[in-house]
Amino acid sequence: MNPIWKKIVLRTILANEKQGHSGYILAKGFLEFKVAIVRLLKDVILIILGVFSATFGFKGFLLSNHFIDGGATGISLLISALTTIPLYVLIICINIPFILLGYKIMGRVFAVKSALAITALALCLAIVPFPNVTKDNLLVAVFGGFFLGAGIGLSVRGGAVIDGTEILAIFLSRKLSTTIGDIIIIINIFVFLAASYFLSVEIALYSMITYLSASKTLDFIIDGIEEYTAVTIISAHSDEIRLMIINVMGRGVTVYHGKRGYGKRGESNDIEIIYTIVTRLELNKLTTEIKRIDTFAFVVMSSVKDTKGGMIKKRPLQH
Repeated sequence: MNPIWKKIVLRTILANEKQGHSGYILAKGFLEFKVAIVRLLKDVILIILGVFSATFGFKGFLLSNHFIDGGATGISLLISALTTIPLYVLIICINIPFILLGYKIMGRVFAVKSALAITALALCLAIVPFPNVTKDNLLVAVFGGFFLGAGIGLSVRGGAVIDGTEILAIFLSRKLSTTIGDIIIIINIFVFLAASYFLSVEIALYSMITYLSASKTLDFIIDGIEEYTAVTIISAHSDEIRLMIINVMGRGVTVYHGKRGYGKRGESNDIEIIYTIVTRLELNKLTTEIKRIDTFAFVVMSSVKDTKGGMIKKRPLQH
């Protein structure tokens, strides 16, 4: 905790203990308040960066060439290209149903954040000037999608959306028992078919490049720079493997106690199960070290989107 926070907490605790209040409850309350404030500031900064990035993608690349993206953003761009309605008006109007749906399935805080983020995006589109960077169609498609995808991803990191398609996809996936990705693809098929009909096939094809660039950037922003892999190891030499992960890999481990079952009679014996998380770059080294200890070890790997706490994001030991 910051020294200033410590002084404030200690003084308040001492003052309230004299009045009969619990110091533990007060300290816990201050900690929760600090966490909430820090989280709020972080979310606000991420949403602001996302709004400006998306605005730059729109005004610096996409609008002048009438390229579109997928989802609600693509629908807004398509209608803007076909009519005289300003994009900032369409961004708000088209996303209103998605915000209401988000309030229903995601909660009030999410809906309020998304409404403010979309309103901020509309204001930036209306009043903030950005230069038209290039006329090259390929550069417009790639970098327009990049900045737009980064903007959407940063907003999602901040707990909001500036494109409501994902909300609709979540809602329909629950109703239709299908995946979110399938629904997003179906929505975008109709968007790009409309673009090819009303604009041109060439613009529709370039817009697909924009969408691919935006979606890959979005995945990159949300999932993080590093990809993590959870590794579960079952071995008769579990203690040696545990020490290897700690001392050689420089990573933390969790040890579960379980039973091994095998054979027709279901014979079993106690076993220690080791669980750890490493980055994709460390995976090859980990499997090699495991083989050196036990070539018959049973290893299960699964992808992890992101992690919080622990040793995974700390610098590993150097050897």
